[in-house]
Amino acid sequence: MSYSNNQSNPFFTGNFAPVDAERDISDLQILGNIPADLAGTLYRVGPNPHFGPRDDNYHWFSGDGMVHAWTIHAGRVAYRNRWVRTPKWELENRAGRALFGTFGNPATSDPITVGQNTGTANTNIVWHGGRLFALEEGHQPFELDVRTLSPKGHQSFGGVLNTRCTAHPKFDPHTGEMHIFAYSPDGPGTPTMLYGVLDRACNMTRLESFEVPYASMAHDFMVTKSHVLFPIMPLTSSLERAMRGQSLFAWEAGLRTHVGVMARGDSTQNLRWFETEACHVFHVMNAWDDGDKIVAYVMQSDVAPGLPDAEGRTVAPARAEARLCRWTLDLAAGKTQIERAYIDDLVAEFPRIDDRFSGLRNRYGFYACHGERAVRDAGEGVLFGSLASFDFSTNQRRLYTLPAGDVTSEPVFVPRSLGAEEGDGWLLSVVWRANERRSDLLIFDAVDLPGGPLATVQLPVRVPFGFHGNWRPHA
Repeated sequence: MSYSNNQSNPFFTGNFAPVDAERDISDLQILGNIPADLAGTLYRVGPNPHFGPRDDNYHWFSGDGMVHAWTIHAGRVAYRNRWVRTPKWELENRAGRALFGTFGNPATSDPITVGQNTGTANTNIVWHGGRLFALEEGHQPFELDVRTLSPKGHQSFGGVLNTRCTAHPKFDPHTGEMHIFAYSPDGPGTPTMLYGVLDRACNMTRLESFEVPYASMAHDFMVTKSHVLFPIMPLTSSLERAMRGQSLFAWEAGLRTHVGVMARGDSTQNLRWFETEACHVFHVMNAWDDGDKIVAYVMQSDVAPGLPDAEGRTVAPARAEARLCRWTLDLAAGKTQIERAYIDDLVAEFPRIDDRFSGLRNRYGFYACHGERAVRDAGEGVLFGSLASFDFSTNQRRLYTLPAGDVTSEPVFVPRSLGAEEGDGWLLSVVWRANERRSDLLIFDAVDLPGGPLATVQLPVRVPFGFHGNWRPHA
């Protein structure tokens, strides 16, 4: 592989740059003590392009997926990483070079890619129904062997799901269902959405598509005990724009943000649409029913980060910074306006909760953030140096800040036991050690984040910046 011609691209520098090897390390060095009850595997996935890109518009979001796995057992930790061997990866691996343009742009792809699968499986990795799936926006879930990470291929769940699927499914902790959605399932730039439900055994029990106000890149959605909510935001998709050599995804500030609300079990034909001024949300922390209202905690920014506007201009970085915000939709008032109020003033992203409370009112939330205003003002984007826990019953925020230059990933909460109180457990985060140019896995007591890590699991190599991860408990 060769990345030598791409050193001017920021996504090929520092810890954004891909690693070029797959490794198996059976026994990692540990500082401190692994909690005796912690046994399972933490999976993370992110972009790691196999070859240098074909065009100058390469974006971090479009790189080949690589999975990183830390298996914890009896106080010891093993590590394994593997590229997700999607059809795209396999085709390019045989050719020995990149064949697809950024985001599969046909204008910059090799002609032999026409009609070929462009999936990268680089955004999220989830455990459901005893199966492990790597996900991204534009394709079916890609199944992996839970231990070896070897490929099992894109899954249609009995031939039912034959189009794209979300990277952010929602799990109902009571029914065991996995709710999925997708934007533009009929092709790039189409103003439609898809909604589906898989039961606890991965059987598709519902799947339908519906029209939306405009074609939008909707990265996340919301599911409560009684409702499903579909956000449509001015980060639009346009195949016509892509064919002109511009970005498939761009910010159109003249549009409004919409949220379609549907009662669970009802038809998407009965969606009720709420709206507000243009704003953007990549990630939802949680949402729940509060009488006749629906409340959601989201990471909101004025514009979408990391992508241009419709004229190809870079958006102002400060306007793309997200903060924790409360959305309230009143179903009984006869109004369609979304009420919005910021909860925290720190720039933050990658919100998580104790997933046993998904769709219910949660007391605790966790996220990565810029913990000091001086750091926030430096314009470090998504390179967060602090972890936060937030108690919504007291509005108290607690922080743990890494040494200067180090960067944390999305935190993942692991309950101490199935019956533990909300928030009683551990918080796991992979961090980049800038001075040493390698990575660590940190394990915190979630109720005492400022107390620092209980254990630091040291890697002799680095884990490039990625997106999301999840925990699979051992039986």
